[in-house]
Amino acid sequence: MFNFYIYLRPDALMPKTQILKKVGGSVATVLPKAMLDRFNLGPGDEVHVIETADGLLITPFDPDFADTMAAYERGAGKYRNALRQLAR
Repeated sequence: MFNFYIYLRPDALMPKTQILKKVGGSVATVLPKAMLDRFNLGPGDEVHVIETADGLLITPFDPDFADTMAAYERGAGKYRNALRQLAR
């Protein structure tokens, strides 16, 4: 059995119980409109589902993007002068 968490901000864990429903050959849940509005989410927006030790995590934040930005920041600091020259 998995816990099901909806985690939409990096600074706030907001457990919310959702019912999973069969939709065709898949299983889905419906997020409350107030929650969607609060986080500027709507139909067609992408969210990421991540398995954690505590259960499932649903987030609009792409963990791969965060890793990519961290790598960029390391490189930008190391090659700061070269990047300035290239920007001219």
